Amino acid sequence: MSAPERLDAFMARANAAYYAGRDPFGAGGDFTTSPEITQAFGECLGLWAAVTWVTMGRPDPVILAEAGPGRGTLMADALRAVEGAMPDFARAARLHLIETSPLLREAQRARLPAATWHETAESLPPGPLILLANEFLDALPIRQFVRRGGAWAERWVEDGAFAERPAPDTPLPDAGEEGEIREVNEPARALAAALGARLAEQGGAALFIDYGPARSGPGDSLQAIRDRQAADPLRDPGTADLTAHVDFEALAEAARAAGAAAHGPVPQGVFLARLGLHSRAAALASADAGRGARHIEAATRLTAPEAMGRLFKALVLCHPDLSTPPGFEPA
Repeated sequence: MSAPERLDAFMARANAAYYAGRDPFGAGGDFTTSPEITQAFGECLGLWAAVTWVTMGRPDPVILAEAGPGRGTLMADALRAVEGAMPDFARAARLHLIETSPLLREAQRARLPAATWHETAESLPPGPLILLANEFLDALPIRQFVRRGGAWAERWVEDGAFAERPAPDTPLPDAGEEGEIREVNEPARALAAALGARLAEQGGAALFIDYGPARSGPGDSLQAIRDRQAADPLRDPGTADLTAHVDFEALAEAARAAGAAAHGPVPQGVFLARLGLHSRAAALASADAGRGARHIEAATRLTAPEAMGRLFKALVLCHPDLSTPPGFEPA
């Protein structure tokens, strides 16, 4: 028998144990993220950051941060690209990584020895900021609410199964269809609000790439991946990666309420195509004839609507006077 836990507490505990004890990325892990699929992904985001820095007025120094940097692959690719294309930005950037896993910090340190590490975004130093976050928000813990008899009940976890309890403090409107499930990611909303306030006061931009719908809506999106297969999210906590879809609309609203501007979300495929991902993949293919097809296939995987191009989306939060960041131009 295990003590009952509210779903968000269960998810936080399970993911903390999961990431503390393993490197889940790449061919030998449970899943593969975009930076591990192709170097062009990180390179494009690095150049996005450099162009955004120019529109900010070239502040020197500028905090360049990543939340959930995995093995450090994305940032290593980003820095290599900007060192060649825009060395002034590379010199101005002060690298900071937000990571709680000691194991992953060691992997990051091997690639990014000049970085400074943080447990949370709140401890980043003050000043103009450019933040990158790829597949970071989806692992933050959610609460789930179920509509029962004209009221909301909240999901708890008890002995490996869901249990429902009254939810007097629900952050949801007092409406919904019977049996409807709504998810609320309080840490993600708090992060968006905190970043919105900081960006409005100190300048900069925060780019989030993750998966989920463009608009808030009902549904149960909690899922688990173990050994590259879907798994029961309530079974054996700490042995699988637990994630949920990102509520981009709620994050944008939280940032705007704090004084920032929000652009997007736009589909990842559209965003990366606007940044020149296909051109970069073609250049890599031309320079590496033996693996040329792999570079093209990787770009297609990231951008095709039937692959990652539609479900994954990009959202940017920024200072309200900053011009529209690259990739978010109106269609």
